[in-house]
Amino acid sequence: MNPSTVIGMLASVALLASVLFFSAESPAAFINLPGLSIVIAGTLAATFISYPMKEVIRVVRLVGLVFRRENTYTRDDIKELVEISRLWFQGSIKDVDDALAKTRNPFLRNGVQLVIANTDEQEIIDSMRWRISRLKARERAEASIFRTMSTYSAAFGMIGTLVGLVNMLAVMDAGSLDLIGPQMAVALLTTFYGVLLGNGLFKPIAVKLERRTEERLIAMNMVMEGVTMMSKRRPPSFIEDTLQSFAASYDDEIRDKGMFAAQTPARKAKRA
Repeated sequence: MNPSTVIGMLASVALLASVLFFSAESPAAFINLPGLSIVIAGTLAATFISYPMKEVIRVVRLVGLVFRRENTYTRDDIKELVEISRLWFQGSIKDVDDALAKTRNPFLRNGVQLVIANTDEQEIIDSMRWRISRLKARERAEASIFRTMSTYSAAFGMIGTLVGLVNMLAVMDAGSLDLIGPQMAVALLTTFYGVLLGNGLFKPIAVKLERRTEERLIAMNMVMEGVTMMSKRRPPSFIEDTLQSFAASYDDEIRDKGMFAAQTPARKAKRA
């Protein structure tokens, strides 16, 4: 379970509970099924119109990713890559194949297979960069679904408000609060539901998925760097030191100053 997601969900529930139980005479005042149905049904309808069926269905799986604590296995990838490079440096092709069969990272496996096939270094880089670009495009498109849903939910909240106001104006001649009150509730609560779903659910999920993609891209670039050094016949000790220095600054790069803020010792030495 992802701890930040759990904390965020608990904080959201606590906030809503305080609003419902301490700022209103009755919590039932914030429950309006017609307004909620306008927002949910309208958001889903617009999303199905905007995206192909297979992409919308994938939304359910993406929600599960947000709640699951996912590891990038950076240290394991470094260990596997260094061990494979050691076997490759020794000329043991069979042992390299056996090690690849046990590798869980398909990106690493594909890169090493290109090295074993004596593929040109630039072709290896181009192939791995293409795979990185494809993953980046696919996962950002997935995150954009939730950003779109956040926009739609707010828009349909406003539509519900207009519906409530129109209905309220239609019954104002009666002058009865029993008729005006429910229409006013639809007008106000529908906007409340739209903003709440958009900013409390859909947009945070999109941000979480985008951060996950950033972490995966950094890990894949690390693997590509290791495979490139392996194709150049760099010693395993050099590969290990370079990747370990990369991993040492990994957390700072993705959580502090950005991907290119921290320089590894190897890059500094190269620039010098």
